[in-house]
Amino acid sequence: MKKKIFIISFVVVILTVVGVFVFGGSKDTTEGELPKVKVTRGNIIDKALAVGTIEPENEISIKSKVSGVVKKIYADAGTYVQAGDPLLEVKPDPTPIELADAKRQVQLAEVEVANLKRDRVRQESMQKKELISTKEYEDFQQKFEEAELRLNIAKERLELLQSGKIKIDNTEIESIIKAPIDGYVLNKAVEVGDPVTPLTSYQEGTVLMKMANMERLLFKGTVDEIDVGKLKEGLRVEIKVGALPNDTVIGVLTKISLKAEKKDNATVFPIEILIPLAKNTTLRAGYSANANIIIQKKEFVLTIPERTVTFRNDSALVTLALGLDREEQRVIKTGLSDAINIEVLSGLKEGDEVKEKPVKKIE
Repeated sequence: MKKKIFIISFVVVILTVVGVFVFGGSKDTTEGELPKVKVTRGNIIDKALAVGTIEPENEISIKSKVSGVVKKIYADAGTYVQAGDPLLEVKPDPTPIELADAKRQVQLAEVEVANLKRDRVRQESMQKKELISTKEYEDFQQKFEEAELRLNIAKERLELLQSGKIKIDNTEIESIIKAPIDGYVLNKAVEVGDPVTPLTSYQEGTVLMKMANMERLLFKGTVDEIDVGKLKEGLRVEIKVGALPNDTVIGVLTKISLKAEKKDNATVFPIEILIPLAKNTTLRAGYSANANIIIQKKEFVLTIPERTVTFRNDSALVTLALGLDREEQRVIKTGLSDAINIEVLSGLKEGDEVKEKPVKKIE
């Protein structure tokens, strides 16, 4: 019995040693083998990233030419209007002093004109009798005409303060503000009852609404100074809008700023990208977006992962797997890179296998 147990134990030990030798050695060999990747054909795109927002090419601020308060709003934000459609109405709201002053100015002008009318009869009589010169009579006529003009101005100002509507020559000035263009109301900055300051030569006036034609939009953003030297107007751009993850909008780079800006401790350059009318995509002003500016693109070229290439001085080298555990260092010529894959111009052919670089162990 003891002899049988000894024989069984001996066999188990032998099998264990053989197993460790065979399988352990095999495992070490597998682990020591570097992964390989094939040379394939694909597309290489060199692009610059810009971050920004979608904005209308032309945005118009709607203002009033008369002072007062907002009486009625005809178009809300998001409404499409045509040129000439009413947007809102401003009710004149003069102060008691302004109204009293306007009435007094009319009365003073009326008195002046009445006095000059009486004096004109005497002037005409004296001119016929040649008691005054032609120059004196012409000066009086000019004075009379100026007095009538001042009376008309005073009356128009009073009418404008009272009704908010007036017609001067062929120009109508009224308290109903109309759309200057075809387009959308982007937002309204006032509500009914809000005061309105008019637009004049010495003050900007209250912005009542903002309008834009949404058929021509711009991407306004910034690009890093590292990439700006590669850019030029006319480059094709692919825009990804955050709110529309499944859509890609195509644009054209139209403007590159000559002056840099500091943004989050980085130097960036403002750019503008024109977006033609996007088909099947609804773009809204203010959308945040990323723009990939296509600097250069090559299609169906030989490519390998750039991580497999060792750059030494002016040379590019890869480890080419030859089979049967054989390999060689191969000098290749590279082309365009997108920082992930790199184009192979010569030195390799489609289907070749190159080895990954060994991973450095952290001690």
